[in-house]
Amino acid sequence: MNRSRQSISGFTLVELLVVLAILGLLAGLVGPKVLSQLGGAKSKTAGVQVKELEAAAEVFKLNVGRYPTSAEGLGALIAKPATAPGWDGPYLKKGELPKDPWGFDYKYESPGKHGDIDIYTLGADNAVGGEKENADVGNWQ
Repeated sequence: MNRSRQSISGFTLVELLVVLAILGLLAGLVGPKVLSQLGGAKSKTAGVQVKELEAAAEVFKLNVGRYPTSAEGLGALIAKPATAPGWDGPYLKKGELPKDPWGFDYKYESPGKHGDIDIYTLGADNAVGGEKENADVGNWQ
């Protein structure tokens, strides 16, 4: 009885290693580009949130006749301060103050160094200055 050799289909170890090497090269080239875009997205998100907080402060000013003081802070956009007749809030959609994309509170100054009010975040490092993700993002930019 002659047994004929049946052909077994599949991949050889060499073929699998070549595919894995190609995938590794692609991940090495594409991965850093994708990760850098994710980082930039956080700064852009912070910019959008700062503009939203600034718009809410503008509506506060229309109702009360002034911006929240530095002592009242951004919390005045959520809960009525004792000295704010005409307050008609909360002025933010969700009824709560957002954290910046890195989990820190937004900073608020009235009067600001750059305008009537300054609303800003210090970036990923939560320290003044910096570049890229560590850069400050404020309503004066």
